[in-house]
Amino acid sequence: MLKRTAYDRLLEWKSRSQGSSALLIKGARRVGKSFLIKDFAQREYKSHIFIDFGHVPKQVLDLFEHETDDFELFFAKLSSFCKVKLYRRESLIVFDEVQLYPRARQLIKYLVADGRFDYIESGSLISLRQNTKDILIPSEEESIEMYPLTFEEYLWADGDEVTYPLIKSCFEKKVPLGPALHRKVLNRFREYMLVGGMPQAVNAFMEAKDFAKADRAKREILNLYRNDVTKFAKGVKARVLAVFDKIPAQLSKKEKRYKFSMLGSNARYRSYENAFVWLNEAMIVNSCFNATDPRVGLALSADVSTQKCYMADTGLLVTQTFMDKSYTSNELYRAILFDKLDVNEGMIMENVVAQMLRSSGHNLYFYSRSDSANKKNNMEIDFLVKKMVGLKEKICPMEVKSGSYKQHVSLDKFWGKFKKDLSTPYILYTKDLEVRKSDYGPIVHLPLYMAGLL
Repeated sequence: MLKRTAYDRLLEWKSRSQGSSALLIKGARRVGKSFLIKDFAQREYKSHIFIDFGHVPKQVLDLFEHETDDFELFFAKLSSFCKVKLYRRESLIVFDEVQLYPRARQLIKYLVADGRFDYIESGSLISLRQNTKDILIPSEEESIEMYPLTFEEYLWADGDEVTYPLIKSCFEKKVPLGPALHRKVLNRFREYMLVGGMPQAVNAFMEAKDFAKADRAKREILNLYRNDVTKFAKGVKARVLAVFDKIPAQLSKKEKRYKFSMLGSNARYRSYENAFVWLNEAMIVNSCFNATDPRVGLALSADVSTQKCYMADTGLLVTQTFMDKSYTSNELYRAILFDKLDVNEGMIMENVVAQMLRSSGHNLYFYSRSDSANKKNNMEIDFLVKKMVGLKEKICPMEVKSGSYKQHVSLDKFWGKFKKDLSTPYILYTKDLEVRKSDYGPIVHLPLYMAGLL
């Protein structure tokens, strides 16, 4: 059983809520929601009932359809059918894949008010209109989002619970790990980029440190996602698949903004907007929007028609890039392992930074400006992250670079234009932590594996 940081959030909810709210866990398919909930239920409750609405017996559905006007009878029959004794305030009832039966989600309001048991819901595609149509979303429902394994969780999966606290300590003190330890951690991080954070792939790799087994697991997940699009992306199936299939090609360009011309000569954002919404709601991708004027706020100035579309899991991106070839033909594995990434393959580094920032709770924004009349005004900052400095909100600009980069021209221009609204600038790269001086103050250079601490 993989250890997840989300477990602590479930513990906090149970302790604080005391039955006054249900918890909804949202996440992409195969991200580990069901395993986490089962582990939590077994450890923290006297008994539990797990109802999977993807494979629910007709007798249980009949209870939801005809018996919910009398909870005494409803719970007695549910307990009898599942052969599980329920204990007041000591039992948990789980609605898994609840998006497949919205009526159960609406019932949460009354189940929480009844007060006998605790309730956890989980699912993917939770917010799609077709999965919330004609139901009232209960105010008694709290929600959290679950993502692929972080680098810290990846190390835990390999039995290492000492390295990441040291990484965190060095980050907080702004001191390097030192050559030997940095090299060791970076090698583990390269593994993490290749394997990714999907539990099925991580487990497959950890059995024998076999990338081929992890690749097979990832191909299965990618095929599952495509099947989900076919089944659930009503009215936009072809466009969702077109956007999804082009993600590696889009990210491999020097400018990683999604170019609709690659989808067709007449393709426009408004024609594909619902496809991007579907992929984001499914939590398959992480969209990063262009904040055209950071002075007025990132969200307020976001241009949703100008976006970068990252895969939510970098390991899946590595496999998707060579989906039509065998694992042995996947050149990215060798390039990453031996630190031979070229400019285009740097998409993997940007993608993993986006993944780590998103897992840390950040919405994703970048800054891009093009001036055809004067190219000296052109600039692009890979990521912008908000940070509280005293009582004021500031923006930290971030660039993702190779270890051998020579300059940061865009960062210099950006600082000159928006310096009043900015805080610490960061360079994320493959070398050890270093704080370098610049004309406008210190620039913190962080190894990629520290991105999740920002």
